[in-house]
Amino acid sequence: MVLESSNSMRASGFHLSFWTNAWKEFEEIGVADKLRQQHEKTPDHSSGVIASPLNMGDLGCRMMFASMVSGLPTSRTSLGTKASNCNNEVRRVLRRDLLGALEKELPSGTIRYSSKVVSVEESGYYKLVHLADGTTLKAKVLIGCDGVNSVVAKWLGFKKPALDGRSEIKGSSYIDNGHGLGLNFQHFFGKGVSFGVMPGGDKCIYWFFTFTQSHKDGPIEEDRAKMKPY
Repeated sequence: MVLESSNSMRASGFHLSFWTNAWKEFEEIGVADKLRQQHEKTPDHSSGVIASPLNMGDLGCRMMFASMVSGLPTSRTSLGTKASNCNNEVRRVLRRDLLGALEKELPSGTIRYSSKVVSVEESGYYKLVHLADGTTLKAKVLIGCDGVNSVVAKWLGFKKPALDGRSEIKGSSYIDNGHGLGLNFQHFFGKGVSFGVMPGGDKCIYWFFTFTQSHKDGPIEEDRAKMKPY
């Protein structure tokens, strides 16, 4: 049984990059072919590229970092030859497509929606899982995939997640007429700010913005609504 706190399959989310080993696992569970039909393979020459705003030409299978301040490349890292490290299957998959494909492979009723876990306790060889609606479920094996504020992690005695001074906003955008960015992953950084754009097909892009806050900037803002205008 899979417990999902939301009342339906979540449609929100962004693109995830999956490499060769991940696709081997997808083949094992029977979802690889469907996901391949929906998401193009990233060519070898661009599957590791982080490009600057300058026209650097064909970088081959290398990773290149560029400064947002100067606009110039700062370093390059080789990812190997096409015969070795670069012969990978890399595809960028929309999160909702991945979840939908996985859901269809499960028997009907396997996913229980509106099932928010509030606490866990041990009873002999079993784990008692208490839900927000008052329901208690008994399980021999409990796997926690409930995020950074995991109830399962808390029950296991893990420490609370610590803020590292970095805030991030990310998402996906659709451009009806096409984004025209090709397949390169563009990443810029400088002065505590990092942002990038990664194409996910001809009309969809995944974007992220990361800000590392210094002590003089004051306390870290945790309210998402207040962060959104930035």
